[in-house]
Amino acid sequence: MRRFQFISFISFVLSAIFLIGCARNPVTGKKQLVFMSEAQEIAMGKESDPQIVAFFGLYDDPQLQKFITDKGLEMAAISHRPKLNYEFKVVDSPVINAFAVPGGYVYFTRGIMAHFNNEAEFAGVLGHEIGHITARHSVIQQRNQLLSQLGIIAGVILVPELTQFVEPLSQGMQLALLSFGRDAERQSDKLGVEYSSKIGYDATEMAGFFETLERQQAKSGGEEIPDFLSTHPSPEERNVSVAKLAKEWQEKLKMTDGEVNRNSYLKRIDGLIIGEDPNQGFVENGFFYHPVLKFSFTIPKDWSFQNTPQQIQMAPKNGEALMMLSLISGNSLKEAANTLLEQYKLEQIDSKEERINGLPALVMTADQKQEQVTIRVISTLIQYGGNIYNTMGIAELSKFPTYQPTFHSTMRAFQELKDSDKLNRKPDVIKIKSVPRNMNLKAALQHFGMPEDRNEELAILNGMQLDDELDQGVLIKVVGK
Repeated sequence: MRRFQFISFISFVLSAIFLIGCARNPVTGKKQLVFMSEAQEIAMGKESDPQIVAFFGLYDDPQLQKFITDKGLEMAAISHRPKLNYEFKVVDSPVINAFAVPGGYVYFTRGIMAHFNNEAEFAGVLGHEIGHITARHSVIQQRNQLLSQLGIIAGVILVPELTQFVEPLSQGMQLALLSFGRDAERQSDKLGVEYSSKIGYDATEMAGFFETLERQQAKSGGEEIPDFLSTHPSPEERNVSVAKLAKEWQEKLKMTDGEVNRNSYLKRIDGLIIGEDPNQGFVENGFFYHPVLKFSFTIPKDWSFQNTPQQIQMAPKNGEALMMLSLISGNSLKEAANTLLEQYKLEQIDSKEERINGLPALVMTADQKQEQVTIRVISTLIQYGGNIYNTMGIAELSKFPTYQPTFHSTMRAFQELKDSDKLNRKPDVIKIKSVPRNMNLKAALQHFGMPEDRNEELAILNGMQLDDELDQGVLIKVVGK
């Protein structure tokens, strides 16, 4: 009897959970099991948005921001969830990507905006990302996937105890990095075609853009590829399906010629920064330079390196050590040191105030004792330009002597940046040029003084092949300062 009652109780609980978690999908109309209400979904996006903006920064181009907002709101209005309060933003990242988080937040990197060659390509990807929101893909994927809490460089760390020092990814950035399965990507492709067609664009252009991404993937060895391509079926399958869907929607909507708007888009991105922005810091000949904060230091040879807004992270290929540079709060070096000890639960071994390259500094050694291992940390706190910079070298106690010379040399290389060439380094920007006469792309690039070793990069940027014939007056992208 008790067994029967227990089974009945469990059945009741499971039924209740199912009823609570069962919702009708706005796109398919079918019921599905989710663990988040629409109100919770909206709240999650609202909380995540400032975290994502803080991580990447917004790209400073009001006209480009207005363009994606206007197009985004026009498309959202005809989507399956028109009542959400959508926001559309260009973020300051060279990576070629677009992504969306629950509740109506859509982001395009300046890197992907640089690689579109007309408005129709942009509109297809815009519809694809809105499709992830309208079909609630992030909510569904959260049900299935547990994301890493650690920064990207943590993947090379061999000693698990060291990863605690890496800046954790916020919930917003975890959502931004969320990847979807093939079925979700197929559905978003369909929605991208539908939505872009409904606001008047030629959706077949979307397939051409994915060919550009495929070429970029091959060139970069797969390092610069967005999730919506890496998890999707082959480009051949995608091109066929997108072209077929576009034709079907054009027939439904009685469209004769969808908008492409190549020239207007190219003129819109004239002057767009492409590649790394030196103002965010850059590496050259073994040194890291930050023109805005006006400091530099050496990078250990053959170490992995990552520059994020929160931390500069470095690690040897064997994963046995970790170095980081970040800002730390405090009104004095001693106060900052105490903050560090408390934050990581460190026991101070020694501490000494000195000057490093003329700057006030405090060098502290401390241990973090755990059950199985002791982690040793050396921290150099330097006061400069109204900030306190904290550079930490971290390793297991037995390995620490091996890396101590590297820690010391890197920390003691921190200095004020005075080199005018580094301080005034300009980023590469897109320049839109009109081809002066009939010629192929390779000849046009040569005419505009582009170095030959950038030909393939610029061909991909233009969505063309080097031997493509161009008519006089055709607009193309080149790169300048």
